Amino acid sequence: QVQLVESGGGLVQPGGSLRLSCAASGFTFSNYVMNWYRQAPGKERELVADISNSGARINYADSVKGRFTISRDNAKNSVYLQMNNLKPEDTAVYYCRVVVKRLPYWGQGTQVTVSS
Repeated sequence: QVQLVESGGGLVQPGGSLRLSCAASGFTFSNYVMNWYRQAPGKERELVADISNSGARINYADSVKGRFTISRDNAKNSVYLQMNNLKPEDTAVYYCRVVVKRLPYWGQGTQVTVSS
């Protein structure tokens, strides 16, 4: 079965950095677009970034452009989100997602808190 497991969240001061990882299993990872989403308290879940199966096409939300970098390692069945210059408004639970055979699958999420 499809499984996604995020890691790497934590508490960081404004201006700091974190690198999130998402380990995937149960599907042919190299065939699928991967997404990072986030959900802040009281807000809807929003798309942060996505990356094509080869990594050639990448898209970012305007709010994270120039600060976040999505990447993937198809040999390790993993997708990453490097987050730099973090701001308090980046505080959220971060999820990776994949759509396989038209069904969305989500990880359990990892909490990122940006606070001094």
